[in-house]
Amino acid sequence: MKDYIGGQAVIEGVMMASRKKVAVAVRKPNGKIKIKVENRSSAAEKFRKTPFLRGLASLFEMLIIGTKALTWSSNENLEEDEQIGGWGIFFTILLSLGLAVGLFIALPLWVSKLLSEDRIIFNVIDGALRVGIFVVYLMFISRFKDVKRVFQYHGAEHKAVNCYEAGKPLTAKNAKKFSTIHPRCGTSFIFIVLLVSIILFTFVWSEAWLMKLLYRILLIPVIAMISYEILRFNARKPNKVLGFLTTPGLWLQKITTQEPDLKMLEVAVRALKAAM
Repeated sequence: MKDYIGGQAVIEGVMMASRKKVAVAVRKPNGKIKIKVENRSSAAEKFRKTPFLRGLASLFEMLIIGTKALTWSSNENLEEDEQIGGWGIFFTILLSLGLAVGLFIALPLWVSKLLSEDRIIFNVIDGALRVGIFVVYLMFISRFKDVKRVFQYHGAEHKAVNCYEAGKPLTAKNAKKFSTIHPRCGTSFIFIVLLVSIILFTFVWSEAWLMKLLYRILLIPVIAMISYEILRFNARKPNKVLGFLTTPGLWLQKITTQEPDLKMLEVAVRALKAAM
């Protein structure tokens, strides 16, 4: 059985993670490819066979791995006096979390309160607003040149993984033949999170606005665990019921992945080979 490969696009490159290794490959300004390989921490290994807990452990681990990969790739494409340090990373993460809570949790909640107090209608409006804001946000940032390049590397990551999972020789030309869409993509996961939250918050209810906000923050780990299991199960055994939750995420990948060129595919293939 082939090892599951996780990955993510970074600045001018791709990060790939196998069960034991994490590799980041970036295209330097001089045109050369630089690769960084590290052993994957075994701390989350004991949770990988435990339903629900494995999702939380994997997501937390990938958040750390992804942040480190993004930082390294950014610094590899910046002058020495422009590179991002520890405090820069800390404040960037803090600002990102604040914006995410404000834009995707607090704003929809506030608007929904103005429109309805009925439990079911309120949660449908709240969920629909979160989905709508997320889609508009993706469409907006995809217009920026730098973001489009990241989305192209995202497409390269998916093509390389699809090529590997199909059992074909790992080359940029072979990878180019495959789709930029992948069922285990983080975009699909986020969309499942949005849909699962609509269902869950219909049952977890409070009349107080602040309690609603608190529930939405505190239950993020629970929603993430459920969503991870849905995504994982559907990737192994696709079915129509779960397809209802996962298919919209595949559509959204049409925004978050773009067709890469051969040089980008070469970077993705090098990262995947290094991870294995």
